[in-house]
Amino acid sequence: MTAVDVGYRRVVLGALPVRLRSIAVGVAVLVAVVVLAVLSLGWGTYPVAPDAVVRALLGAGDALDTTVVVSWRLPRVLAAITLGALLAIAGALFQTVTRNPLASPDILGLSNGAFTGMLLTLVLVSTSWPARAAGALIGCLAASVVIWFLSYRGGVQGFRLIVVGIGVSAMLASLNTWMLLQIELETAMFASAWGHGSLNGVTGDALGGVLLCAAPFALAAFALVPALRQLELGDDMAAASGVRPHLVRSLALLAGVVLVAAATAVAGPIAFVALAAPQIARRLARTPSLSLSLSALVGALLLLGSDAIAQHVLPVTLPVGVVTVSVGGAYLIVMIVTEIRRRV
Repeated sequence: MTAVDVGYRRVVLGALPVRLRSIAVGVAVLVAVVVLAVLSLGWGTYPVAPDAVVRALLGAGDALDTTVVVSWRLPRVLAAITLGALLAIAGALFQTVTRNPLASPDILGLSNGAFTGMLLTLVLVSTSWPARAAGALIGCLAASVVIWFLSYRGGVQGFRLIVVGIGVSAMLASLNTWMLLQIELETAMFASAWGHGSLNGVTGDALGGVLLCAAPFALAAFALVPALRQLELGDDMAAASGVRPHLVRSLALLAGVVLVAAATAVAGPIAFVALAAPQIARRLARTPSLSLSLSALVGALLLLGSDAIAQHVLPVTLPVGVVTVSVGGAYLIVMIVTEIRRRV
């Protein structure tokens, strides 16, 4: 690790320079995630003090505390952290490739594609969780393929990808609404709850399956960071340094699609985490580029905090996706007002 001075304080980790402010923000967000996780594990009808939570996690607590903390609440907390991180990494990849802060999987139609796949599976195949998860995964991947082919013109350009994605998303949303109106009431109510994004049904086995599917693509995304930084200089500069722009964009989008598909398959479409987390991370660290690692930490904190609000703060328990939509709406308002003030 070597100190470098080029106008602001930073260090070099491997081949990438990292600003000291980014490291400080990352550590602060990580501490916040850990503290909120401990509080969430002790929060509920049967409250457990933070020190008892730590003892239960270390295997030194009493039997009832250990059962409540480890067996009942820990899978949900780990799911919120993991899925929030995966969605944020995917959002950072999409926004980096398209160079547009509004590019996220839910706006591009992947979430609606997953919902379509889940609905078709629910009606035509089976109501079991593995079948529904597989249907959501296939629907998300199918939507991404359609968007890819409709937007491909000798390569993938950000603006065209966003416009095509919004169009496909609108069509899939209409199809989903029509299917909900055609199926039985109980099935429609169940599907609607899943379509808002919920961590209620997430189990340890399901979370393990998500990690097994997503881990290789998350690692591939981090491996693409140096090439993505070169693309920020422009295609010609990137090509001059040996980077193949179209290939790098394609691989980054593929990794982002798989990460979103894996998260959506287990918890349903959770909106705005992928959109807001990368931009919040960038503003906190004041960096010109989106950091995948910092985005992942902010995404984990966003989803964990939203789930705590959905479970314990509001008068009624809601799907976590309802809370993330509210948080995302507030984020969009702040972003629009900030942009207007900047231009006035």
